[in-house]
Amino acid sequence: MHFEVLIEDRSGSIAVEQILEKTLGSDRSIHSWRLHAYKGIGRLPRNLHAVVDKQKRLLLNQLPSLLRGYGKSLQEGNAVIVVVDLDRRDCMTFKRELLEVLEACDPRPTTLFRIAVEESEAWLLGDRSAIETAYPKASKSILNRYVQDSICDTWELLADAIHPGGSARLKREGYPVAGVAKCEWARNIAPHMDVDQNQSKSFQVFCDGIRKLAGIE
Repeated sequence: MHFEVLIEDRSGSIAVEQILEKTLGSDRSIHSWRLHAYKGIGRLPRNLHAVVDKQKRLLLNQLPSLLRGYGKSLQEGNAVIVVVDLDRRDCMTFKRELLEVLEACDPRPTTLFRIAVEESEAWLLGDRSAIETAYPKASKSILNRYVQDSICDTWELLADAIHPGGSARLKREGYPVAGVAKCEWARNIAPHMDVDQNQSKSFQVFCDGIRKLAGIE
């Protein structure tokens, strides 16, 4: 089975690449995937058929046209995976809005929406062993404060635990330094992750959905 995977940013795509290989296996002749990283989540347009500026590469802005295109071009038996952060949204409302975009497509591509709660860094924080393997000097006291999949400024907490100067330094330095740091964390932590032991519920929902589509028990 082939998956077209839409992700809101580069750091998320780095982690998901590793997660998919651990979940689906490395033999691309059985299951394959192509990742599309965007430059931010953006927002869903009120008019789902509105023309959007593709140069901005904001995922939700382009999602209606992307899913319509996949509905016409994606071969039967293949699927689209959309991975986004919840941030401060209401999860049920957000999921319903995403499904409404899919329902407006004719034909509809097989599509799986998966939402990281609160942010994709929660999936990294779901495997503390992987963090401490990648960053042996990580602050245990800060990691101990984390409540899994809570709304708590997730990336900032991870930064405070593993990044020199913490989130305060990254915020002072601004973009793109923070984005580069997030990519580094994903690149260093994700290879050590155990997908079956991750404590993030939203991570396990993601993996379970992928396995179900792929027909993996």
